[in-house]
Amino acid sequence: MENNPKTAVLYNADCPVCNFEIQHYAQYSGDNELPIQFDDLNSDARLQWGLDADSAARRLYVLHDGALTSGIPAFLVLWAQMPKYRWLGKVVGLPVIKQFASALYDYVLAPVIYRWHLRRLRKKTDLRP
Repeated sequence: MENNPKTAVLYNADCPVCNFEIQHYAQYSGDNELPIQFDDLNSDARLQWGLDADSAARRLYVLHDGALTSGIPAFLVLWAQMPKYRWLGKVVGLPVIKQFASALYDYVLAPVIYRWHLRRLRKKTDLRP
């Protein structure tokens, strides 16, 4: 990978769902020497994104050529950078499908995953001596 990749992804590595998916993309990206950087929001890397921890945990964020996107638009940007997934980006990017996928992500998937994140944080806090 380049020192200054043109695409960066901010994701929650503590989330089993998020981590599974993003690690797959990171492996593919590394195997194909794609200039994509993957940052865990639970690390100091998040500070460079200018997002607070709570906002960052609510959605996937992608920074590409200086433009920050989140949610389904972020996935579309990410998939467009990965030859194996360009077809998926083209399909999900179709007007009706994009609208449906965005609504599903914004109103169902992201909120459910965020609630799981909050539950995991509470459990960590409860387990501290």
